[in-house]
Amino acid sequence: MKNKRIVITGIGVVSLIGIGKDEFWKNLLAGRSNFNKISLFDTRELKVDTAGEIKNFDAATYLGKKGLRDFDRSTRLLCSAAKLAIDDSNLQISTKNNKNIGASIGTTFGSVHSISEFHKDILKNGPKLVNPSAFPNTVMNAAAGRLAIKFNLKGPNATLSNGACSFGDALDFAMNMLKNGHARSMLVGATQELSFQIFYGFHQLGVLAGLSKNKIIKSCPFDSRRNGVILAEGAVVFVLERLTASLSEGKNIYAAIKSISSCYNPKRGYCDKAMAQVMIAAMKEAKLNPQDIDCIFANANSTQQADALESKAIKKVFGRNTNSIPVTAIKSILGETYSASGGFNLAAAIGTIKKSIIAPTINYQQKDSQCDLSFLAKTPQKVKANNVLLNEFDCFGANNTTIITKFK
Repeated sequence: MKNKRIVITGIGVVSLIGIGKDEFWKNLLAGRSNFNKISLFDTRELKVDTAGEIKNFDAATYLGKKGLRDFDRSTRLLCSAAKLAIDDSNLQISTKNNKNIGASIGTTFGSVHSISEFHKDILKNGPKLVNPSAFPNTVMNAAAGRLAIKFNLKGPNATLSNGACSFGDALDFAMNMLKNGHARSMLVGATQELSFQIFYGFHQLGVLAGLSKNKIIKSCPFDSRRNGVILAEGAVVFVLERLTASLSEGKNIYAAIKSISSCYNPKRGYCDKAMAQVMIAAMKEAKLNPQDIDCIFANANSTQQADALESKAIKKVFGRNTNSIPVTAIKSILGETYSASGGFNLAAAIGTIKKSIIAPTINYQQKDSQCDLSFLAKTPQKVKANNVLLNEFDCFGANNTTIITKFK
């Protein structure tokens, strides 16, 4: 295949700060967060009751009512984002082309709530009385499978589960499918729902903001007051296509994927050397130098170790250029959406390329000497964004870096 350039032609966002790319970009640039008291489940016995719950979300608005009864929340979020992406791309799906259109979805906790509720029903009523229609939601690839059925996609279908790097892995898989001619178009996305089981797990691990001595419930990446994540939910889906197909249909092209790099730290945990390794590898694959990167969307999730090590890695990779490259951490606004976080970074980065403005890192008040990024974007900043670097790092050792470029 002569032309293996892959471009993004559609964006679908269902987030804490808005549904649809335009609402998402507007509130992101305004630094308008929306963390709130959880209503999806009872938190009275927990020490923290705040999260990034998407209030008043009704999937029927985007998907219609038919078939929704069997969709769990993860699937509803994902399919709603997919519908927005398909419409945005004007992707025409028919029996003539659906064998060449696939889906690649990242999720880690996508079925945890459904599995738990299904087993709870078995224990309460016995296996003979359990609702059989609930069983399909208990597999990890349920959301991706439901998406393919909903939109009649018969191309490659995959679910990638790798913690906070799940979206980047899903993107990498889709890129390979397109480059190797196994698909003409791919829906690439990630989903993260908020449920008691997931929230309780993070609560017991002690990584939620508000559990430490200072009890501050804020997402404040790189700030010395940071004390944990604010867990949030959402879904994001992109339409990826080979450049030739997109141009022949006169599509709107948001950006091109320049490179993706990944590595694993076998000792598990955040590692500045591994973080630096993937950033360097991504630039090498993209044939770019540090001075060619116009801005960085950090993984920074407001935990002490992760933010400090990422700062160290950025300074190591970019050296004297560090002081001239704007860095932002949008988890200060969106919270920790875990598997979907890389997707939200990509959606935000596309907005930066389109509008030439980088979103701010909010809640930054107190400097931390370990996070001395002198060009941290604390307010929306004008930036000439041709090449944007995006980081995804997971606490269990996975690391991803993606570089996207302005389409010319």
